[in-house]
Amino acid sequence: MIRRLFRRPPAEIDRRSWQDVRERVPWVAALDDSRSERLRALAARFLHEKTITPLGGLELDQVARTMLAALSCLPLMEFGAEGLHGWSQLLVYPDAFRVDRSHVDAAGVMHEGEDELAGEAWEYGPLVLSWADILADLDNPRDGCCVAVHEMVHKLDALDGLLDGTPPLPRAWQREWARDFQQAYDAFAARVDRGLHTALDPYAAEAPEEFFAVCSEYHFSDPALLEREQPVVATHLRKLYGPSPFAAG
Repeated sequence: MIRRLFRRPPAEIDRRSWQDVRERVPWVAALDDSRSERLRALAARFLHEKTITPLGGLELDQVARTMLAALSCLPLMEFGAEGLHGWSQLLVYPDAFRVDRSHVDAAGVMHEGEDELAGEAWEYGPLVLSWADILADLDNPRDGCCVAVHEMVHKLDALDGLLDGTPPLPRAWQREWARDFQQAYDAFAARVDRGLHTALDPYAAEAPEEFFAVCSEYHFSDPALLEREQPVVATHLRKLYGPSPFAAG
């Protein structure tokens, strides 16, 4: 006899708790009712599947945990819950955190140092966020920054096994995406290398995957600027994510 194992469905986020989230998270407040409900279901799935671990004495109540889930799921409203695959834990520091870095340059010289980060996405491990930076984003939601979106986009990017600025997409679209993003990235990185001013955060020139993540932050927090500076990229991101909560009209 074959035994079938059924996973227990995630507990629904009750409407009163979700209203608390809508009042505290501007991106959620700006969604229409249909997309808000879609995000509520994704956030419930996130809370069901992921362990949220506060560190350094930080305490997170249920509303704060639901806020983190909602922010992390913003890039998945069109992509769906498949975007949550491959990892199981969200680590939350009270503030920016320090990590040791080392790399070997082209001449074979080892360089070591320490970086202070607002977030990090391990390719095969947890998502890591700074609570202080989350709160700063909530206070200034239209400033081009959303650390939870940035790091979640890295997780989305890595789903196909490569962290390269191209998420898993239908083949024809993936070819168009790779071509358009590479051209946009090369032109942007060239401007940064020449020391020219850029309206977008120059950190986007670090690598194609950072260009994807930074542009995604602008899609959610300053879509008008993204459309003006990177219209082809903006078109792809609207297709991937749906319209920005802050889209005009």
